[in-house]
Amino acid sequence: MTAVAQKKKYDHNKLHKRLRRNVGQAISDYNMIEEGDRVMVCLSGGADSYTMLDILMSMQRTAPVNFELIAVNLDQKQPDFPEHILPEYLTELGIKFHIIEEDTYSVVKRVIPENKTYCGLCSRLRRGVLYRVAKEEGYTKVALGHHRDDIIETLFLNMFYGGKLKSMPPKLKSDDGENIVIRPLAYCAEKDIKAYAEAKVFPIIPCNLCGSQDNLQRQAIKAMLNEWSRTYPGRVETIFTSVQNIVPSHLLDTSAYNFINFEENKAVSPDSAAWLLGDRDE
Repeated sequence: MTAVAQKKKYDHNKLHKRLRRNVGQAISDYNMIEEGDRVMVCLSGGADSYTMLDILMSMQRTAPVNFELIAVNLDQKQPDFPEHILPEYLTELGIKFHIIEEDTYSVVKRVIPENKTYCGLCSRLRRGVLYRVAKEEGYTKVALGHHRDDIIETLFLNMFYGGKLKSMPPKLKSDDGENIVIRPLAYCAEKDIKAYAEAKVFPIIPCNLCGSQDNLQRQAIKAMLNEWSRTYPGRVETIFTSVQNIVPSHLLDTSAYNFINFEENKAVSPDSAAWLLGDRDE
């Protein structure tokens, strides 16, 4: 093996270990997967979902609990969708899989004007179908491929355009209360996932419904965060840490903290209020 090949193998192994460690930590922190779970791994054909499936299969072999993985893809009947790719890939992997066929593409195209973005309605329709199938098939967890960057981008989208301080939780109950949704890649950086997907040569299937639309709000947020990463290394990581260290008493939400009956609240710990001490430049 040449030095270049050795270095490439070393880098890939290092990347695999980092992704596996991050996924394992997220699963542990939020108790995502438990004994006997039947996990519906939602596979879109993108780098994120392929990586999620690959890492979960790797962890399944050595996990301290027994759980089942079932790869599920929703064929939304987009024109020129290569229907053969996922069945062939999943058959070769030797994993159980389920291809759902439902024409949500036509619904989106009919309802949304050409100059508007499709993502909102498309994702809601897709989510509704997947949740229904999860309930029908008895899957105990629904695994989605959102990563750390998605979580941060959603935080700013909600702040800038929705007036809410919220993002994507690593684990939640669906609105109907029938499904538990998990995001095993919650601690994983998008750049690591892309590098891993390239190294593994996953058969990527691009979305030809909204992938070519310009000026999406999420793209604007992504560009902003990328600029921050270049100009201020570590800032994006710090933002992610902040959503894990919330101090409701230092925000303004009266439903999250009892400002009315103030005396009933527990005292704010010195650590949580430490940022108030010392000089501040804003």
